[in-house]
Amino acid sequence: MPPTSPPGKRVTGVKSAPKVEPQSVAVELWAARLPGPFRFAEHCWLLIRRGDQCDRWEVWQAADVGGESWGHVHRNLMAPTAGIRNHPAYFLHRWCEHEAARIAHRTEAAPDSYPWCGTYRYVPGPNSNTFVQWCLEDRYRLSWRSVGAGYARRMRKGGSKNGLVKK
Repeated sequence: MPPTSPPGKRVTGVKSAPKVEPQSVAVELWAARLPGPFRFAEHCWLLIRRGDQCDRWEVWQAADVGGESWGHVHRNLMAPTAGIRNHPAYFLHRWCEHEAARIAHRTEAAPDSYPWCGTYRYVPGPNSNTFVQWCLEDRYRLSWRSVGAGYARRMRKGGSKNGLVKK
C-alpha cells in the first residue's frame, strides 16, 4: 500500500502503488508541479484502481488530445504516475471501499455529468483542479497550490460565468 498522508502532506518518490483486490476499488489523488513561472502551482488527477486495471482521469488544457476524451476530460492521457514535463508526480491521498466507490462512480460518470467538459481556463477555472475537486466533492479539499479547485464551489454559491462571486 502506498504511504498515506494527512491532507496537505505530500509523499514523494512513490513510483507505483500496489495492486488492489479484483473486487475492490481504490481511488488515489496524485499531483505534479507545473513548469516554468507556474511551478508554485500543481496539476492534480485521480487514479481509479480495480485489480490490475488503473485509469488516470484528468482535465487537460487541450481538448481531445489522447487516451479517451470527452472535450477536455481525458482518461489515460498519460501513464498513471507520469509527472508533468520534468516535474515528477507525487501521491497525495487514497480512498478505499465505499468512499472510493462513490468517487469512482462520480468520476466515471463525468463525461455525461461534468458541467465544463468543453471549457478550460487556467484562472480562475474550470481547469484540471476544478475537475478533481468536483469529483471529490467535499471528501478532500485540494491545497492552495491547486489553482482553480474552488471554481465549482464558487459557481454553486452564485458565481458568474467567469467564476467570480456576484454581489
